[in-house]
Amino acid sequence: MELSERATSLSPSLTLAIDGKAKSMIAGGQDVCGFGAGEPDFDTPEHIKAAAIAALGEGFTKYTPSSGVPELRQAIADKFKTDNGLNYKSSQVIVSNGAKHSCFNAILATCQPGDEVLIPSPYWLSYPEMVRLAGAEPVFVPTREENGWKMTAEDFENAMSPRTKMVIINSPGNPTGAVYTREELEAIAAVAIEEEILILSDEIYEKLTYDDVEHISIGSLSPEAHDLTITVNGFSKAYAMTGWRLGYLGAPEAIAKAIDSIQSHSTSNPCSFAQKGALAALQGDQQVIEDMREEFNVRRDYMYDRLTKINNVTVAKPSGAFYMLVNIGKLGLNSTNFSDRLLSKAGVAVVPGIAFGDDRTIRMSYATSLDVIKRGLDKFEDFCRSV
Repeated sequence: MELSERATSLSPSLTLAIDGKAKSMIAGGQDVCGFGAGEPDFDTPEHIKAAAIAALGEGFTKYTPSSGVPELRQAIADKFKTDNGLNYKSSQVIVSNGAKHSCFNAILATCQPGDEVLIPSPYWLSYPEMVRLAGAEPVFVPTREENGWKMTAEDFENAMSPRTKMVIINSPGNPTGAVYTREELEAIAAVAIEEEILILSDEIYEKLTYDDVEHISIGSLSPEAHDLTITVNGFSKAYAMTGWRLGYLGAPEAIAKAIDSIQSHSTSNPCSFAQKGALAALQGDQQVIEDMREEFNVRRDYMYDRLTKINNVTVAKPSGAFYMLVNIGKLGLNSTNFSDRLLSKAGVAVVPGIAFGDDRTIRMSYATSLDVIKRGLDKFEDFCRSV
């Protein structure tokens, strides 16, 4: 049986593969400290779960409009305006099956064969695969550890071509934790506006910033930037709702309409009763976010302090999200070999940097308990000494 070229060209998710191997070792009775999976280790807040349970009890289990129930779309539009300075009508908001789904829908609605999409590297591993599925070509823009892993406006300009259709900005970022400043985003937006390049702004980690660093939505910087930007967000990271599979985006009217059409013919609506939980998340007490953010900050500081004391390992302190991209290049192993040996010999699960476009690095998540972080870093440090 012959499979399609688009299917056979895809790379499997290394993050899921590592997580699966680690879970298999744990099931076999081995002590494994997992730094791989990118999801909060907190439970979904009770008031959110209660809203979904109530919706189930009330029989809210049927189809909804493909782009989400009107009250949720309006609540998201209100959130965009209040939190991000973005003026989207509810008709410009599409609720989807996760922020990943929103990103894919946005790329599919705007990019086609012959187009190029600029992706700062290291990058979230699904971006290039989404671009390829749309028939377009990913073009990677290398960033530097000494610059906090951020693409500059000059980098952007140097990577452009007449075929450039879109640039992807992920701030706060996965896998680096980088957060772009207002000035950096203004410079990038100026280039995009001059060349009429679309901006896909993935802001799923917006609530997780540290050291008084401010998250800025690039689409809020000017009317011109707003008209070129598709803003993606979701409930997974801020509200510990990864399994609920609920994301959303705001987009220019024509793009939102195209995405609505695509979604209506692919997945139809996101889960009905989960949408009621999402509404409760937006309208309920936001202290739950702050509580999680404060705990992540404690873990971040501890992990950074430990890693910076290990010989031949370097790391840029992240300003957001819950990841550290650790440079292990001086240890003489590529990221895959390093990660395989680290898991097999030390029982520590990390994600090879090759998955994110940088084979000198590994990604370590601090979305796990401080106890696991302490034990895992003890093992990691011993392993690095033995390499």
